[in-house]
Amino acid sequence: MTPREARAQSWRGVVAFAIMCVGYFTALLDIQIVSSSLANIGGGLSAGKDDIGWVQTAYLIAEIIVVPMSGWLTRVFSTRWLFAGSALGFTLASMLCGMAWNIESMIVFRALQGLLGASMIPTLYTSAFYYFEGQRRLIAVAVVGVLASLAPTLGPVIGGWITDTLNWHWLFYINLAPGLLVAAGVAWLVDIDDPDPGEIWQGDYPGIILLAIALGTLEYVLEDGARWNWLNDTTIRHCAGISAISSVLFVARSLTYAHPVVDLRALGNRNFAIGCLVSLVTGVGVFSTIYLTPLFLEYVRAMPAWQTGLAMVSTGLASLAGVPFYIALVRRVDLRWLLMGGLASFGIATWLFSFITHDWGGAQLMYPQIFRGLPQIFAVAPCITLGLGSLPPERLKYASGLFNMMRNLGGAIGIAVSSAILNDQTNHHFLYIASRLTTANGPMRDSVDEMSRRLAPALGSVQAGHAAAVHQMFAIAYREAFTMAFADAFRTIMVVFLLTTPLVLLMRKVRS
Repeated sequence: MTPREARAQSWRGVVAFAIMCVGYFTALLDIQIVSSSLANIGGGLSAGKDDIGWVQTAYLIAEIIVVPMSGWLTRVFSTRWLFAGSALGFTLASMLCGMAWNIESMIVFRALQGLLGASMIPTLYTSAFYYFEGQRRLIAVAVVGVLASLAPTLGPVIGGWITDTLNWHWLFYINLAPGLLVAAGVAWLVDIDDPDPGEIWQGDYPGIILLAIALGTLEYVLEDGARWNWLNDTTIRHCAGISAISSVLFVARSLTYAHPVVDLRALGNRNFAIGCLVSLVTGVGVFSTIYLTPLFLEYVRAMPAWQTGLAMVSTGLASLAGVPFYIALVRRVDLRWLLMGGLASFGIATWLFSFITHDWGGAQLMYPQIFRGLPQIFAVAPCITLGLGSLPPERLKYASGLFNMMRNLGGAIGIAVSSAILNDQTNHHFLYIASRLTTANGPMRDSVDEMSRRLAPALGSVQAGHAAAVHQMFAIAYREAFTMAFADAFRTIMVVFLLTTPLVLLMRKVRS
């Protein structure tokens, strides 16, 4: 054992890994920390509804571009200096976000924040495989898995509390202290590999440009497609075409170039290919449910941001509670069975959401959310071990970026599909309901008459009372149609998980 390997197996390695976990959690947390405070940020920056969504979109686009390039960046700068520099850059960009003076500057700083902080995400995965072996590695991967599940879940909760307690600027200022500590701690303790500046001259720069164009335009299409009616919009249509063409060129380049920026050849490994697919599906499930649940509580139940975040806490607590069960079972049960159980349970949990009605609140959502949170660690951690653990060490750095990109891409796809389902199915259900709310419908006619009599005195005339009653009936019909569309979206997620679960049987067992 070399002195470097001895240090890695000592307390120094454990502390270094723990510090890196803080940076990883912070980078993931900032994806969703603004989601429950977009209205406040928009008000503070005098931004319109269409522009404020870019506070989240800019971060995601920048992050999803850099994540798959992290393997090459690690070779150039080393794990230590890439992670420390990423943490420091993320911290400085967070400070700039808090100081933003208009929506344009905020979007630029958020993109910079995602760009600089992205490398902390895949680098932690490869570090877990370096620092730990055997059963300790399985526990380390479980820690990474629970952080990946907790961060998106707690983001809206923490963000809502900070905004209500302080103001939206502190959504970004809270990153300053942990970011500086992570940068200093990693620079002091992490010693995994050596930098190779010569690699910068062998970089696949055409591949990097193609990758950035393909992922950036794809992320834009997925994020804004539903808002602009997909391919009916000229910009969305052009971006979709650019993404498709650049993706084909990037794949061709990566398979023919000697030193590609992303190791697509790793997909020839069956475990890694299925692991990437499962990672994508997990991203669909985690990000879609986090998107749908607050949306329902805000628009159907009209709950404020803080109460909406509080209603989602049960998912995060359930995820934490699942860790001891996973650690106890991982030593006795084949990882493939644990992964199948986690995926199937997640699918069944989303089916429980499909019984949603307009009067569901935190109490009614608690049990489905607990049942969704508990298996998340089983759907994430075994996938990391089975997918990445089957690769030789020299390919791990390049492959981990692709593996993580699939989860983020799955989240973007899941949110886009969920938005499309809500839009289309709301219209479908509303037309169905409205077609039956006619004067031939006795109970409906009686309800309108009763509301008219009740409202007429306050409004001054029978006609005004009748008009208000019809308007209320319209609102009720739309509310029910919207709620039914949420149920359809959750059922779709369930189908995706249940179809993916049997594919795990094709994976090979991996030695711990």
